[in-house]
Amino acid sequence: MTDESWAGWYRDRQGSDAVILTTDGQQLRLRIRGVDFEGESFDRLGPAAGTPPPDGLFALADGVLGDCVLEWDLPLPVLGDGTVHQATLSCLLSLRRPDPYLYLELQFGGAAYGSHRAESDFASALATIQRSLPPGVRLQSCIACAFSDYFPAVGRGLSGGLACFRGTKDAYREAAGEGDVRDLWDLRTGLVQEIWSCREYEPRPEQGAGTGHRGAFPLELARSLKPEVRGPGPGSGRRPAEILLTCPENTEVL
Repeated sequence: MTDESWAGWYRDRQGSDAVILTTDGQQLRLRIRGVDFEGESFDRLGPAAGTPPPDGLFALADGVLGDCVLEWDLPLPVLGDGTVHQATLSCLLSLRRPDPYLYLELQFGGAAYGSHRAESDFASALATIQRSLPPGVRLQSCIACAFSDYFPAVGRGLSGGLACFRGTKDAYREAAGEGDVRDLWDLRTGLVQEIWSCREYEPRPEQGAGTGHRGAFPLELARSLKPEVRGPGPGSGRRPAEILLTCPENTEVL
C-alpha cells in the first residue's frame, strides 16, 4: 500500500508543534521535535528503533506517548448515489491517562457529522458518524469494508486491530459468525487502520453471509445516542489551541 501523509498538531504541557502523520494503512509514523515515533495504534506510539528521547521532552507512559493531544485531518472517500466523493475527517485524540478519548467529525456536503464526545475507539466513532449520514451515503474506509473484521474476543483497542481479508475474499464472503472468522484468521492479509481506504473496498453486507464476527456496519454496539450534525467544526479554520476537549464530566483547553 502507498503511504499517505496527514497534517496535524501535537500538543502537551510544553506547547504545540505542527506535525505530519504518515501511514501505509498499518504502521503509523510521526516526528515530533526531531524525534521519530512509530506504532500500530495511535495510543501505542513509541520512539522509533527503541531510542528514548531526551529526558523531559515528552511524557512517556510505558514507553509510549501520553499526556498529550493529537489533532489531524485526512481525506476520506464517501460513496453516495453510486459516486465517490471526497470528504474530510477531522480527528481529535486526547491521550491523557487514565482516560484517553477520541472525537471525530466528518465534513461532507456542507455539513459536519460528529461522533459522540469521549469515544473509546475509532470503530465506534466511525459507526456513530455513519448512522448520522443521509440515506444512501456510506463511508468508504476499512471499517465499512466487506473484507474486514476483528478477532472474536471481548473488547478491542483504540485503532489498528482490524484484520483485512482482501487476500481471501471468496472465503470471507461466506463468513457469518465467530467460528468462521477464527477459521480464517491465519489467512488475513494483515491488520489495518479503521480510517484507511484502499482500491479493493466493497460495501459491507447488511446481514447474513459476509458479516463475519462483528456483523454489519455500522456496528450494533455503537451507542444509540443522537450524534451531532452541524456546521463546520474542528477542521474548518479554528486554531488547535482554541478547540475545547469536552468530556461528560469536564471541559479542558490545552
